[in-house]
Amino acid sequence: MTDATIIERAIAEREGDAEFGDFLALLKPRVMSLVVFTAAVGLVVAPQPVHPLIALAAILFIAIGAGASGALNMWWDADIDRQMRRTRNRPVPAGRVSADDARLLGLWLSVIAVVMLDLTTNLLAAALLAFTIFFYVVIYSMWLKRATPMNIVIGGAAGAFPPMIGWAVATGNISVESMLMFGLIFLWTPPHFWALALFLDDDYARADVPMLPVTHGERATRRQILFYAVVLAPVSLALAFTQIGGPVYLAISGVLNVLFVAGALRLLMRSGAEAQADRHLAERRYFRLSLVYMLAHFAGLLAEAALRWSGLDWAAWPQWV
Repeated sequence: MTDATIIERAIAEREGDAEFGDFLALLKPRVMSLVVFTAAVGLVVAPQPVHPLIALAAILFIAIGAGASGALNMWWDADIDRQMRRTRNRPVPAGRVSADDARLLGLWLSVIAVVMLDLTTNLLAAALLAFTIFFYVVIYSMWLKRATPMNIVIGGAAGAFPPMIGWAVATGNISVESMLMFGLIFLWTPPHFWALALFLDDDYARADVPMLPVTHGERATRRQILFYAVVLAPVSLALAFTQIGGPVYLAISGVLNVLFVAGALRLLMRSGAEAQADRHLAERRYFRLSLVYMLAHFAGLLAEAALRWSGLDWAAWPQWV
């Protein structure tokens, strides 16, 4: 009996043992929380106010759409997840939820999320949500992830759409501000994810996923991290000079970009032996810094919105700083 047959039999024996927590795990709640946060910021900072009930409904349906993407991703990637230590205990590869159930859950939640967002807000927001789900599941998961080491560069667009969706909920349009929020997440995703891939490269190699550290090595990956950190800086700073930016956001972004670029430069200067000796400690720290970077930038936009609500205007900020 082959190893594959043993694994398939073990999975078949465990199917049907799913609990509520397993179906919740299918929705990737940690990823969903970032989607909800950035979408909510896009909605809140938009110039047009939204009724609180409509705003809550919109965020709920965006969250459901994000969960649908997670379930469909887990259905499709079950074979990869089974090979990786980080993901092998997910509900589908572990056999607690069948692949068919994960697929059906994802499809139904996708339909519910898109239709209900259209009914409660507008067609543009619903269309952006539908495209986001399609992009993440079909373009990234089914195609790019297994085809090219640049998978996360292009595929990162899926995670960059939520603030645009939130903005569209409030305004019914796409603007420079929403495109810059998109650009911030889009350019942030490669250094964020490659930092993770640097200390999980053996996992990706085992699953035959062509992540950049596996195909081009750690040195090339660190160069790309520095490149994207440098390119990201002006895009994130540009938001300070739009109608949703201001001095608080500018200060936060300035400090974080210095730290982010300096951290990427330190990674580039490390040797492979140093990384192995400390078990990629610097890469793990950079990964955590990237999370702070993203959350703090969007928190800065929220702070600017709060200042505007209090009557402090961006145009007059030199007089009150």
